[in-house]
Amino acid sequence: MADIDWEALHTKAVAAMERAYAPYSDFPVGVAGLVDDGRVVVGCNVENAAYGVGLCAECGMVSTLHATGGGRLLAVYCVGGDGEALMPCGRCRQLLWEHGGPECVLMTPEGVLPMTQVLPQAFGVADLEAEAARHV
Repeated sequence: MADIDWEALHTKAVAAMERAYAPYSDFPVGVAGLVDDGRVVVGCNVENAAYGVGLCAECGMVSTLHATGGGRLLAVYCVGGDGEALMPCGRCRQLLWEHGGPECVLMTPEGVLPMTQVLPQAFGVADLEAEAARHV
């Protein structure tokens, strides 16, 4: 965790938040994630007049992660319109677990926390593999 430049991640998350498309909620969100190869990927929320099809910022970040070469997320910083750390919603916590795993760390309103605390007892690929093994 000492190698993570939280200030740089914050700056990139704020810049992404400033590009969010949030005309309905007026709640812009931006996120930046450090990838295991040193890249930083970002995302912002994108709303839609059909409210249920809006995209969270973390969805955009994960899409960028894979569109630019894949890898694993090591650290993530999500911010709201005030530029302060924002806790991702449940769906996005699951996305972060899938693409960063238990080792990924997240800046939260309470400080840096590992995903094991952000999403305790997470559901993941091991659960699917265990169920598949039962049917062999």
